[in-house]
Amino acid sequence: MITSHQNGGPGYVTEDPMGPVNGTEGPGSGDKLQQRERAVDVPPGDRVVGTVSSMVQGSRSSAQMERMQQYQEELRRKREEDANKGKHEIDLNASLRLKKLAQNPAKTGIDNPTFEAPEVGGEGPGRVLEDLLEALRRVQSCLVDTQSQADVALVLGMLHKEDFQSAFTIHSAVTQQMQPRGSPPLPLTSQAQDLCLEVQYILQSTQHKEGVELSNLLTTPHLQALIQAHDRVAEQELEPDPEESVIQYMGETVKLVRLEKAGDMPLGATVRNEMDSVVVSRVVKGGTAERSGLLAEGDEILQINGVPVRGKNVNEVHDLLTEMHGTLTFLLIPSSQKKTPPHRETVMHVRAYFNYDPSDDPYVPCRELGLSFRKGDILHIISQDDPNWWQAYREGDEDNQPLAGLVPGKSFQQQREAMKKTIVDRNPDSPGKEITIYTAHKPQPLYLPLSRPDYSADDILTYDEMALYHQPASRKRPIALIGPPNSGQDELRRRLLSIQPDRFASAVPHTTRSPRIHEKNGREYHFVTRLAFETDDAAGKFIESGEYDRNLYGTSCDSVRQVINSGRICLLCLHTKSLRVLWSSNLKPYVIFIAPPSQERLRTLLAKDGKNPKPEELKELMEKAWEMEQAYGHLFDTAIVNSEPETAFHELLRLIDKLDTEPQWVPSSWLC
Repeated sequence: MITSHQNGGPGYVTEDPMGPVNGTEGPGSGDKLQQRERAVDVPPGDRVVGTVSSMVQGSRSSAQMERMQQYQEELRRKREEDANKGKHEIDLNASLRLKKLAQNPAKTGIDNPTFEAPEVGGEGPGRVLEDLLEALRRVQSCLVDTQSQADVALVLGMLHKEDFQSAFTIHSAVTQQMQPRGSPPLPLTSQAQDLCLEVQYILQSTQHKEGVELSNLLTTPHLQALIQAHDRVAEQELEPDPEESVIQYMGETVKLVRLEKAGDMPLGATVRNEMDSVVVSRVVKGGTAERSGLLAEGDEILQINGVPVRGKNVNEVHDLLTEMHGTLTFLLIPSSQKKTPPHRETVMHVRAYFNYDPSDDPYVPCRELGLSFRKGDILHIISQDDPNWWQAYREGDEDNQPLAGLVPGKSFQQQREAMKKTIVDRNPDSPGKEITIYTAHKPQPLYLPLSRPDYSADDILTYDEMALYHQPASRKRPIALIGPPNSGQDELRRRLLSIQPDRFASAVPHTTRSPRIHEKNGREYHFVTRLAFETDDAAGKFIESGEYDRNLYGTSCDSVRQVINSGRICLLCLHTKSLRVLWSSNLKPYVIFIAPPSQERLRTLLAKDGKNPKPEELKELMEKAWEMEQAYGHLFDTAIVNSEPETAFHELLRLIDKLDTEPQWVPSSWLC
């Protein structure tokens, strides 16, 4: 049956559990929590792809056999003539692929009539009309009565009219185009490019004129492009097509679907139980079911290859499909749900701000399809049909991951994180104790307390929509180095400024103090009045600001922009609290977190600089680094562990150089 135990928010209907999940407690009475959906073929590794029906294959095979019989004798004679010529040909035994291909009977294609030139004296419309006129004249000469001769003369006059001849020509052309033609033969191979490479390898040492000519021909760009196009078309022709038909079964209109199960492509569908029925619960992007369009959510499966599945649970259906190979025939009752017209979905790219492991998630509808990821990973969201469980690929895994995976939707994740927020226990026996609420064992409605005055949805970081950005050569992104004290970011910045002063520069800060004798306004500082400084600070023009010795100091966005406009890279060493201002500006910063190494390694590095920190100071520095990463890590583009200053410096240069050659993921709001 269908239960409403809130798989992802109020009103979300999920499937009745059918498969036990070891080690997870069930609702209420301590029963095992069971999966609500089950992927029909993931795992194990048996996978499914679409195929043509045997009827289609049979018709094509018959057409091929007929053509082969027609030309078999001609091909045999041609081979005998070529063998008697005594010319050196390619040694087919030098390539197993060529040898196997040569054993296949040759096939002939179908000429496109569009490009056929009209044959002189052929059976064209003009020749047919002339034959008709000649026949009518002979009939007229044989007639004796006047009335019959007058009738034939009337017909002859009509046939000689220009309007009739034009209409007859059009009719003949249309009739010719509508005549059924034999289907083109299936391609022998989709690996013609590999064959060309093998032939070129065989011909490397040939001295014969024909061999050299063939080798030169195979290396021409036009022929290589033609062969590449051939392989792409051949792959589509050789890929079996799915088949669908509607029949009557026990008084019901049912759908018969045939798909081909292969080892490199999963079916991409999950099933659930509704009473005794087995129903398609989810069609996953990237699988055969989604590509064929023949399986839809809500379809009830009656049989698979003649085996009834009504009354079986989803685990039994999974085991049944695991043992089946080749063509799969599904007998389905089509879903009564109104199908929306297909549309091209826009892929949304997001950066994850939390870690996710589906094996630890009791709410994931299908654990086998759950997609694990780490904080900072880029996810490509390709379907949001289910607002609580998106379908996505992880950046870099698109080629190795044929099926999309399930990840929590943004609103659903916010609701779950709200339930995990810590609260202070008011028990007087344990003042200040914190309790974490997490409904891991009892699926229930998850209500987000957004109405609390001290809570906002923005406080929960889940995903941020991203877009690729390639910095212009004339507008370099500012580099912000962030890190706890004594982590080395100041040393790295000073080294870059001293080695490449024409490439890197610092933003000129503002101050309210009076200039010294050697200082010039706009070079060392921008000297302003206290009133002007406070006015700009209140207007949000400063990235960071502070007071020292009763004077105000700050770095403004305009100062950073002046460096950018000069074509140089602005280097900043900022406090983490200044990152939000920099992030919300239009400067598009690239933020690098300079993380300290281990305590022992950090002690050694500081000792080289004449510093001897206490153990508690080192511990405090490590804790400070951890707190910075936890609170502001979502604003970091990357991190460098400064365990060896020379290595860290070259890694910093490499990351900065990469901004010129590779596009980077940035918040999509930056590009609006």
